[in-house]
Amino acid sequence: MTLPAPFDKLRLPVIGSPLFIVSGPELVIAQCKAGIIGSFPALNARPQTQVDEWLHQITEELAAHNRDNPDRPAAPYAVNQIVHKSNDRLEADMATCAKWQVPLVITSLGAREEVFSAVKGWGGISMHDVINDRFARKAIEKGASGLIPVAAGAGGHAGVLSPFALMQEIREWFDGLVALSGSIAHGRSILAAQALGANFAYIGSPWIAATEANADERYKQAIVEGRADGIVYTNLFTGVHGNYLRSSIEGAGLDPENLPVSDPSKMNFGSGGNTKAKAWKDIWGSGQGIGTVTKSAPVEETVSRLEREYQAAKTELAKTIG
Repeated sequence: MTLPAPFDKLRLPVIGSPLFIVSGPELVIAQCKAGIIGSFPALNARPQTQVDEWLHQITEELAAHNRDNPDRPAAPYAVNQIVHKSNDRLEADMATCAKWQVPLVITSLGAREEVFSAVKGWGGISMHDVINDRFARKAIEKGASGLIPVAAGAGGHAGVLSPFALMQEIREWFDGLVALSGSIAHGRSILAAQALGANFAYIGSPWIAATEANADERYKQAIVEGRADGIVYTNLFTGVHGNYLRSSIEGAGLDPENLPVSDPSKMNFGSGGNTKAKAWKDIWGSGQGIGTVTKSAPVEETVSRLEREYQAAKTELAKTIG
């Protein structure tokens, strides 16, 4: 499908996924200036009033960039909303998003009709995280504009289905916006996501190592040194299954091979933060695609690398099928 404005003039068809703690205005602004969609979780801004401050900063800096660079405008930005029932900030955060008319709202951990309706009301687009076709259908039925299939190998809260299977099932009935997530950290993987039917590649883990990321330097180095076989899938730390760096689990004195199972009913995303916030801080999330991350670098440098790889992959594919 043809991408709607303002998503039709991206440098690369990429959404920088919202990263717990790591994504702040500096990272988002750098991503948007580099030509990809940047995003942050609303819950990263604490206290709640800081959401307004961040959106003001992002809006002003991107507007200034566009004035100075009319031939290279910034990409739009996105805000991630946790719509789980325990998030008692959701109404206030959505009101702030409405004030700034956030162009893209990414929703996670529940599909809420009133949230999708509100975004549509101010002219924005909503995309919802899903891990299977059943959840995808529910989200669209409740009014989501688009979907983010979170396939096996994605960082953070991830599913277990192959992107081939998940994208095929979704594209059998849905022709709207789709951003595919799962181990995408190389330009050829962006092209592969498009070949599977996605409009965007949804990329997270490489940005943890970005100069502009709000991540502990040890975390950044762990991403640089990490490989796919160093990722552990567990629900221990939040009640929802996700992927984490084995080295950080071992560093906390835990055995990655013998982790207990958490009770999903104990999830809490209220104003005080997740009840296991300390574990989130000490146990570092990551997807399986980090083998391509070889150093901590500015966002612009990483986007340039992805662009070179993407264009090279398109050229090679044309030779192969031509």
